[in-house]
Amino acid sequence: MSTKRFCLTCDLKDDPKLIAEYKEYHATGNAWPEITKSIKDAGIVDMQIYLSGNRMFMIMECDETFDPNKKAEMDAKNPKVQEWEQLMWKYQQELPWAKKGEKWVEMEQVFKL
Repeated sequence: MSTKRFCLTCDLKDDPKLIAEYKEYHATGNAWPEITKSIKDAGIVDMQIYLSGNRMFMIMECDETFDPNKKAEMDAKNPKVQEWEQLMWKYQQELPWAKKGEKWVEMEQVFKL
């Protein structure tokens, strides 16, 4: 099975208390099971988020069934995903160059060894 990698970025609000709460929601075993199921159901086989200051970097490894538009449609129809996303907006903020309403922005690869 071949995979495709997506790399995205998003900022957290620059508040140590909020950043700590966000990290706690994402600690091993703490993400809501409905959220991890929706991620896997979309064809995402691995997802990792890294943090430096308040800037986050997400790596998604996806199988051949993954389609970002289909994932967005699935999320829009899933009340638990919508609840999670609303909660996460307490912690996240749009990047200055993001499109209106865009949370995670896909990154451009500029180097590969």
